Amino acid sequence: MKDKIIYGLIYSFFWLVASLPFRVLYLISDLLALLLYYVVGYRRKVVRTNLVNSFPEKDLSEIITIEKKFYRYISDYFLEEIKTMRISHEQLLKRMEYHNQKVFLDSIEKYGGVILLIPHYANFEWIIGMGAIMKDEDLPIQIYKPLSNKYFDKLFRHIRSRFGGVNVPKHSTVREIVRLRRDGIKMAIGLIADQNPNSSEARHWTTFLNQDTVFMDGGERIAKMLNFPVIYCDLERIKRGYCKMTFQLVTDDPKNTAEGEITESFARRIEKTIYRDPAFWFWSHKRWKHKREQTNG
Repeated sequence: MKDKIIYGLIYSFFWLVASLPFRVLYLISDLLALLLYYVVGYRRKVVRTNLVNSFPEKDLSEIITIEKKFYRYISDYFLEEIKTMRISHEQLLKRMEYHNQKVFLDSIEKYGGVILLIPHYANFEWIIGMGAIMKDEDLPIQIYKPLSNKYFDKLFRHIRSRFGGVNVPKHSTVREIVRLRRDGIKMAIGLIADQNPNSSEARHWTTFLNQDTVFMDGGERIAKMLNFPVIYCDLERIKRGYCKMTFQLVTDDPKNTAEGEITESFARRIEKTIYRDPAFWFWSHKRWKHKREQTNG
């Protein structure tokens, strides 16, 4: 009973916030950004260290400019995610554009599915609206890592499934996908593929943003198992509250790629995305916790 009450209170509060128009949400976001940056100092040391190490060519004033822009972005992102509780599909499609759709839709039709490699960039959560450009019988799937807070985990699973998508916990990925494929379901499988992996998941080492970095290769392994084309989701923030995503084909023949080739291509593509406008990536993540010698990679 206590859990239901806590979840109900959180859900009700977010529901009220989601009812506010965007112009009001962004006023709140401006205040939240100031609070996070100047008062709370939310992960400022992590953000500063990540930026300095990633852009050794930039002086401190340039780093601080990116840093402040990042805190405004992360505040926007959080409130935009809450707004997704009540936004309509029509509104979402006006705010998230999908470019080069043909390569995406043709791949699903021809191969029965695609693997989408998605970065923590701009408002990547709004990709959930892609079901609107897919056939009704085809299924958008998001592979996700359950949140440690069960209330927020339940809430965000609810948000992410509003537009017909299915949330699959990463530990159940292969079993669920094989089942769906056996049932003849065509699918788009999205993976947020740039987070710091557990040491047991560390697979592919490369130089990323001027640092020795390990990437999970789960997307590559699933693609080779199913022989699904791999597509990179190149995100760009057009302006506040508006994004576009361009589908970029990485390969339509994953089984004939070298080990690590797909994951390496993802690293290079996301690097290009970040360099285009650095502030809109998740710099508050502790991305570089692992050292090469600590893993079996």
